[in-house]
Amino acid sequence: MNSKEYFKNRRTIRKYDQERSVDTNLIDNMLADAARAANTGNMQTYSVIVSTAPEEIAALAPSHFNQPAITGAKAVLTFCLDFNRFNRWCRLNGTEPGLDNLQGFTWAVIDTSLFAQQFCTIAEMNGLGTCYLGTTTYNAEPIARTLGLPAEVVPVVTVTVGYPAEEPELQERLPLEAIVHHGHYANPSDEAIREFYAEKENLPSSKKFVEENSKENLAQVFAEVRYPRPANEQFSRIYKEFLKNQGIAL
Repeated sequence: MNSKEYFKNRRTIRKYDQERSVDTNLIDNMLADAARAANTGNMQTYSVIVSTAPEEIAALAPSHFNQPAITGAKAVLTFCLDFNRFNRWCRLNGTEPGLDNLQGFTWAVIDTSLFAQQFCTIAEMNGLGTCYLGTTTYNAEPIARTLGLPAEVVPVVTVTVGYPAEEPELQERLPLEAIVHHGHYANPSDEAIREFYAEKENLPSSKKFVEENSKENLAQVFAEVRYPRPANEQFSRIYKEFLKNQGIAL
């Protein structure tokens, strides 16, 4: 695939061809390439659990609210922060690691995400479709239980994979000037912010979203319906307790 066209036309795929499986050898080969992604100190404090059997995927689906992107997936990859392997290696060599804190956690989350994104890019350039599931941190504990994750291993990112059975419209993006700053952060005016979001707000799909949720505008849908503070704080408490139980003190 032409790389320029790929990046211009990149889409999330949530509907997969049910007649085509994804070869596990292909997945392993793509993961081997993805593991070349940059990571902190070349520690590679991550692992990935590849689920391809229908019963394995079905066991994970409830933790992701049975979204069609997972119930119809041909492979599900759960990318995990993994201190277990690195810490045990250190202890076998007579030293005590120091990653079970906010700094180590941040490193590992970034590195795990880079690994996952590298995989997605490689998979999509090989004709597969992928979808990130934002539910991984909501239900980290049941996901960990399903996958048999030991202490010091935490699910960070879940990616579903399959051959595309759809070609959805390209999703809108904010204009470049909204996200790129040269030299220093140029704090935009209120008028500029309104202009940045104008196209998104005026899309028919956005207007329908506002109407369906009985809100005045799209910002209210995001702040009060999709990602409301009470839910965010509840899931934060649950996630923080899970991290503590896994041996990570934040």
